[in-house]
Parts: sequence; C-alpha cells; structure tokens
Amino acid sequence: MTLLFKVDEARGRAWKSLFETHAPDIDVRFWPDIGDPSQVRYFAAWQPPRQLHERFPNLQVIFATSAGVDQFDLGELPEPIKVVRMLDPGIAQGIVEYACFAVLSLHRQIPLYLHQQQAGRWQDHFLTPAAQRRIGVMGLGNLGVAVLQSLRAFNFQLHGWARSQKSIDGVQCHAGDDQLESFLSQCDILICLLPLTDDTRDILNARTLAALPKGASLINLGRGGHLKEDDLLQALDSGQLSHAILDVLNEEPPSPDHRFWQHPHVWLTPHVGAMTAPQSAFEVLLANIRRHQVGKPMQGLIKRDHGY
Repeated sequence: MTLLFKVDEARGRAWKSLFETHAPDIDVRFWPDIGDPSQVRYFAAWQPPRQLHERFPNLQVIFATSAGVDQFDLGELPEPIKVVRMLDPGIAQGIVEYACFAVLSLHRQIPLYLHQQQAGRWQDHFLTPAAQRRIGVMGLGNLGVAVLQSLRAFNFQLHGWARSQKSIDGVQCHAGDDQLESFLSQCDILICLLPLTDDTRDILNARTLAALPKGASLINLGRGGHLKEDDLLQALDSGQLSHAILDVLNEEPPSPDHRFWQHPHVWLTPHVGAMTAPQSAFEVLLANIRRHQVGKPMQGLIKRDHGY
C-alpha cells in the first residue's frame, strides 16, 4: 500500500518522519520519485497534476492538504476515486487566529491609526463599543463556526449566512439568496469563509458590496475567486467600503502593477491564513487511511455535486 505526497521538501521530511514512526506499514513516497505508479493507492497534495487517474491506474483516494478542493478538477476524476478534504485542527486554529486579528484591527481602527502615524499625526477617534459592532460570516462550515465561536468572547453582534439554514448559539443565521442582502445590510465587518463553487464564484461583487452598510470592511479568507477585484476597488475608492484585508487573490502572487499592492485601504497577506502542518494533520490523515482500509466512511469526504 503506497501513499504518494506532492509537497515541499520541508513538509515532506516531516510527513516521512511521522509515518516511519507511527505507521511503518505504509509505503510513503514523494513526488517526483513515484516508483511503480501501479502501486500508488493514495495521493496527497495541495495542487495535484492533471490526469492523475491515468498516471496511477490503481489510485483510490486523493487527499487534499487543504480545507477546500476547488483547486481540483473534479470533472476529470472517475467517480470511484474518492476526494477527501483536510480536517486538520491546525487549519481551524490558524483561520480563527487570522480572523480575530483582522476583526479586532478593523474594530479598533488600526488601519486609520497606522496612516496617522505615517503622516505624523496624533489624534484619537471615537471607539464604537463591541456590543454595537456587527460582524458577519459568510460560510457556516466548521471554519465559519469556529470563527464565530471565538468572536463571541468580545461581545460583538454576530451574523452568519450559508446556502442552507443553520443554527448557532449566539448567532443570527441567514440562509439562501433571498436572505443574502438582508444579512449583508447588518455587517459592519464581513468575513468570507465560503467554499468556492459555481454558486459562490464572484459572490463578492458590486451588488453585494453595495448591500453592506456604507463604510463597512471586508475580510476575505475564502478564495480569490469569490471576489471581483475591480468591484472592490470601486467600492473602496467611492467610500462605500473603508478597508479590505485580503489573504487570497485570483492571481497569486498578483502582478507587480496590481493596485492592491499600494492601495491605502488594502492589507494584503500571501495566503497565510492557515497552512496544513504535518504535526497536527497526521492523526486525521492516518485515521482516514485506516478507515478506508477497513471499508469505513472517511471524514471530510466531499460530495461531488456540492464541490465540497
């Protein structure tokens, strides 16, 4: 039984050590040293190469080393090949840390104070109490729920939106297209944590950004494909939005002349909201392999028709 990884060298060394110590019965290989391709049953990668099923005729499961699988071309994979997203607890922790940092920075007007520092200006501004600040999360999967639960400690007004109806303690939940604009109108700070599907691509556009309260802020921790970047620039330049914190873009990295680099109302980070760490992900991955070996359902198995 062979598991083939396509990861960077440092992560590869960590995965190799963990499997040698805790699961020596599994033959672990690392791209491009694939050996006999007919022996590969499991494949793990962030961005897999094309035609995997043709390269590895006995492939049974593809493990994404990420919480999402939109980077996979599911249409080219035969139905019998299972695709499993990563449920690494370290991913949720990373997203929670980033979301809290971003929300608190916007709530406490840190972008404004940094601009003032650069201009040599010492001036305080009225502080809106947290109980009067409305935070909205788009996407109420395990990551969205974890973020909302962490933000409860600050006494914000919390709202959530998903395609289907959810119920979360302390959160006013909204669902479906009919309730989207009502949800957006109650978000002083909007966090996108949606999976990227045909239904959610370009969901952050001129219409939805205009539905936010004037002066609202955006945090995108989902995928670059959720956001129409030109529409965001227009919203920022017009004052409809006051600030955007973006960890994901359509093109990563953006071109040197992209306006986001120097825009005074954009903070940009290079897709570091959360990263799979072998040390925290190993138990989840190994448990899924063991489940598959004995014919039990794997955790994180995606539904092809949903795309997540």
